[in-house]
Amino acid sequence: MWIFGYGSLTWKVDFPYKQRVVGYIKGYSRRFWQASVDHRGVPGKPGRVVTLVASENPEAQVWGAAYEIPPQHEAEVTKKLNIREQRFDTRREMAMYGAGGQKLPYPVMVFVGTSQEELFLGDAPLETMAKQISECQGPSGPNYEYLFHLAKFMRMEVPEAKDEHLFQLEEAVKNLLVNTNTNFVSSS
Repeated sequence: MWIFGYGSLTWKVDFPYKQRVVGYIKGYSRRFWQASVDHRGVPGKPGRVVTLVASENPEAQVWGAAYEIPPQHEAEVTKKLNIREQRFDTRREMAMYGAGGQKLPYPVMVFVGTSQEELFLGDAPLETMAKQISECQGPSGPNYEYLFHLAKFMRMEVPEAKDEHLFQLEEAVKNLLVNTNTNFVSSS
């Protein structure tokens, strides 16, 4: 079994795995359109985390990391991820592609929040999303840390990849934090 992460699973892995492969899935865009009331926000003041949104471009890419789960740990990891990723109402098997564009010989399991899910926030102006991310905090820490860790993953592991939504949002949040004298550690 392979699990594909495109958000916190790119840097925060708390389960056993055999190997990790960086690559992408096609036909989707990564967007900060999902509410987090259990990790990066709280009820009444939700943070924003990423979900996948179908793209009009079938060649659109969302980069992330896939983890091969050893057979003896599949039930344990599935149970853990069902709790960790509970805000997502759908799991899908998808094809994954490596850095060279080759289709990998195994499907990956991907957690996706759909617009039918109660924690799906949808699109908002960049400034609105940046303000929400800069102000929210939950049991896993400030919402902006989630954003910065994801941006760092992209810069360090796939610097050639383009993710305008991610990097524009990162810049807007940094500007807000600087203007409010918030202490933060930049990911760049």
